[in-house]
Amino acid sequence: MWVVYLLKCSDNSLYCGITNDIDNRLSVHNSGKGAKYTKVRLPVELVYKEKADDRSSASKREYQIKKMSRVKKLLLIAT
Repeated sequence: MWVVYLLKCSDNSLYCGITNDIDNRLSVHNSGKGAKYTKVRLPVELVYKEKADDRSSASKREYQIKKMSRVKKLLLIAT
């Protein structure tokens, strides 16, 4: 199972990614060994996740979310 997730960074920015092991990925992000973007914005907090059937559909959904405005991402988190 794949997961599309949103992280809230220490500067209140949002980061979107995909993984097949959300607990491990969150740990990697917070250890400073994750994405370059989150590395300088620690700590990060998981604020949203949704399941995807496979890597392809997860990647497509990640792309859709990344194209959203911040307001739309915040509305997604609120639901």
